[in-house]
Amino acid sequence: MSHTTSITKKIEELKKLAEASGIDVSDELALLESKVKAASKTEMAWRRVELARHPDRPYALDYITRIFDNFIELHGDRYFGDDAAIVGGLGFLNGQPVTIIANQKGRSLKENMKRNHGMANPEGYRKALRLAKEAEKFHRPIITFVDTSGAYPGLGAEERGIGEAIARNLMEFSQLKTPIISVIIGEGGSGGALGISVGDKIYMLENAVYSVISPEGCASILLRDASRAKDAAAMLRITSNDLLDFKIVNGIIPEPEGGAHTDPDATAMNIKKVLVRDLEDLCNRPPAVLVRYRNQKIRKIGHWNEEED
Repeated sequence: MSHTTSITKKIEELKKLAEASGIDVSDELALLESKVKAASKTEMAWRRVELARHPDRPYALDYITRIFDNFIELHGDRYFGDDAAIVGGLGFLNGQPVTIIANQKGRSLKENMKRNHGMANPEGYRKALRLAKEAEKFHRPIITFVDTSGAYPGLGAEERGIGEAIARNLMEFSQLKTPIISVIIGEGGSGGALGISVGDKIYMLENAVYSVISPEGCASILLRDASRAKDAAAMLRITSNDLLDFKIVNGIIPEPEGGAHTDPDATAMNIKKVLVRDLEDLCNRPPAVLVRYRNQKIRKIGHWNEEED
């Protein structure tokens, strides 16, 4: 039993005792309930952050091997080099050829050094764009898996134009004349996530998170206290339920109880069902219609009307 659940039960007991005694403490109990509710939201948001970062959580390649047949990885951006933090290639989804682009983290220290903890350099985003353009040319749908704390903020990345690479992807992906489905499978951090998550449909796994900054970064900058990361996580509204309420994502893909790592096969099957269903619909739409509705979706994100508040 969680701490907040225990307090909620105590409040109910106090209500019954107050009613039996004829004592009016409704204002005090209402204030206490509001504090407990806020604490519960903080607890839930941080639990999602912990599950999104769980060391055993399936990464992109774990899902790719379970969902797609005959995956062939392609390398290089044709400008600078190959970035192992982003994997991409060709595969078959129920017999249909698709292009797959994904952030990839590492399990071991050696693999994390190779993949830079899933934080892509400019060449990673340029590789993604090269593969996306190829998919458009050959009329293949694009599936992206997002799982990164952000783009790599190193000196070399800045020198090679990380900002320009992400910005170009945002522009080019919004105009691609082929279906795009994005799935946020773990962390969706800042521009690093946006660089491959412009799509006709965007989904989040139940315990994934999607935010403009990490809770620790927000706590350090806005709250002036890095130890308040849990509070920042709730304030940022980064959970799948929050993003669905904001209409930034189209839906939530359920995970097994305890998180995706408890049953990767079941999680992969849940993702596959959504991909197969949506591609059947999106592939029947004219390319011009896809682009028009994709851009309308993008323009609505962040729209605020004070009269509706």
